[in-house]
Amino acid sequence: MPDRLSALDASFLYLEDHTTPMHVGGVAVFRRPRSGFDYDSVLSLIDRRLGLVPRYRQRVMQVPGRLARPVWVDDQDFDITYHVRRSALPKPGNDEQLHDLAARLMSRKLDHTRPLWEIYLVEGLSDDRVAVITKTHQAMVDGIGAIDIGQVILEVSKTPEVPEREELWMPHPEPSLVQLVLEAVTDAVQSPGEVVENVRAAVVDAQATVQKVTSTLGGFASALRAAVVPAPVGPLNGPTSRQRRFAVARARLEDLRAIRRAHGGTVNDVVLAVVTGALRSWLLSRGEAVSGSTTLRAMVPMSVRTDDQAARETYPDTSSLPVGSVGNRVSAFLVDLPVGEANPTVRLHHVSHATRAHAESGQSVAAGALVKLSGFAPPTLHALGARVANGFSDRLFNVLVTNVPGPQVPLYAAGAKMMEMFPVVPLAKNQTLSIGVTSYDGGVYFGLNADRDAMSDVDVLAAMIGESMDEMIGTVDA
Repeated sequence: MPDRLSALDASFLYLEDHTTPMHVGGVAVFRRPRSGFDYDSVLSLIDRRLGLVPRYRQRVMQVPGRLARPVWVDDQDFDITYHVRRSALPKPGNDEQLHDLAARLMSRKLDHTRPLWEIYLVEGLSDDRVAVITKTHQAMVDGIGAIDIGQVILEVSKTPEVPEREELWMPHPEPSLVQLVLEAVTDAVQSPGEVVENVRAAVVDAQATVQKVTSTLGGFASALRAAVVPAPVGPLNGPTSRQRRFAVARARLEDLRAIRRAHGGTVNDVVLAVVTGALRSWLLSRGEAVSGSTTLRAMVPMSVRTDDQAARETYPDTSSLPVGSVGNRVSAFLVDLPVGEANPTVRLHHVSHATRAHAESGQSVAAGALVKLSGFAPPTLHALGARVANGFSDRLFNVLVTNVPGPQVPLYAAGAKMMEMFPVVPLAKNQTLSIGVTSYDGGVYFGLNADRDAMSDVDVLAAMIGESMDEMIGTVDA
């Protein structure tokens, strides 16, 4: 019997259109080793490890009349060279050109007639660097049946562990349309409400799907009730176009920790305070009205620590954990960022107070509800944040900030050391900016995914993150 998509995973197919592609991604930069790091080596690496993620050889098949949710079926014509692609920048390629390429690639929807993922090896970067850009549809990355493919190709050893090549993969026969209908009828007899939901989704599509997703978020209801005041109106919410811009910023994890030690709170609070300072400068640069009480609301998914982790920082040293492992529970906060506050220390205290108040008052999203929502797996927390965001951006918040602690040891792909890793978090309807943050090997990497029409100055905002970070460091006594 074919594997049917969950209601939530199917919703991302229904919600998707050309202005809101539903894939998450990443831009990783590698140092090319002497042994080389080319298309053939990347293709071979992925080919040998696809057996670990069988979903990456499956495509979505619709049930006639949408009598039931779509099913995953083996792609009879699977072609790995379609999914693993090669691109190049004119030598010597710079970071700006890489970011422009990433923005163009992320603007395009994935082909729903094929497995929903792509990887691009980007050559031609200056200083003997190579980049890998990944795209994976949110319907795929549920943390149970599939994880992000980046977790499969990265390892802690410089000497790659080459898995034994699996026996020749043979796809299972594709179910016939008659079989799909019969199974849908059987499901309808067992769960008659499913037919009503599926037909409604087919008729009114995205709107019905959002309502359905909203109704399933039992733990999220408390957050909805808490947010009785809509998010402030401003330039971060508006019609979403088809094209994107991408920019990055960098910080050092030790600097964030030093600020935390000086002023209290968590490292995550410091990240939010830095983002707040940058957004304040950006609003002022645009001539927006900013008073002392001006705020912007952020949705901030974050991991929930168990009791034995309570004494650890938000960014633990994960060298003893599996690659990508940062915990197994999450929570999310709606945080009003005090962009009207000029003093960086006071901004941090406001953010720390807000996150602490949410946690203590139960206004955060229940961890169990988000696990139910996303099928949480640590490497897919950015996808989780995007999942939470899609139905609610108009009313609840202005900007999504996903923050994923990563391993504090070097990672390698086919012997090439990964130098930097920038997440690309998709935009929801009427959302013009999302910010993904990932720590890795002592660095903290910000990826800013923005609407091309609404935020032509996203690179200015990225630079202001660096300036805001410098301002915060200046508050720490030598």
